[in-house]
Amino acid sequence: MTDTAGRQGYDAETEPKRPEASLGELVGELTSGMSSLFRQELQLAKLEAREEAKRFGTGAGMLAGAAVAGLLALMLLSWALAWLLDQALNTALSFAIVGLLWVIVAAVMLKTGRSKLKTVEPLPETQESIKEDVAWAKAQKS
Repeated sequence: MTDTAGRQGYDAETEPKRPEASLGELVGELTSGMSSLFRQELQLAKLEAREEAKRFGTGAGMLAGAAVAGLLALMLLSWALAWLLDQALNTALSFAIVGLLWVIVAAVMLKTGRSKLKTVEPLPETQESIKEDVAWAKAQKS
């Protein structure tokens, strides 16, 4: 290999990028850069955590609201349906049928609530950013 000045054996990858800088200056810059990077990552983590908490709170609030509304509906409609069925069937059988109906409704609500909560991801952007930072730091070492 030759460089533009014609030197044999020149390899740009092995040449220092800043030969005029002292080791102390380079370490200081690296420390400053890492500190700044750490602060930025912390800010990103806080922002993501806040957003995920809002999503979680919304999902949990919807589940709580559904539980209250379901309980009220369960009580009123259960009595009405059981009394209606009681006109054609045994009273105990009427109430058992109504109870099974509400077990099915509860199972559907539970499944829907769980699926909503599973969409919450813990800090996805921060995790990706930290992986990139680790790769960058490794590249700086070599």
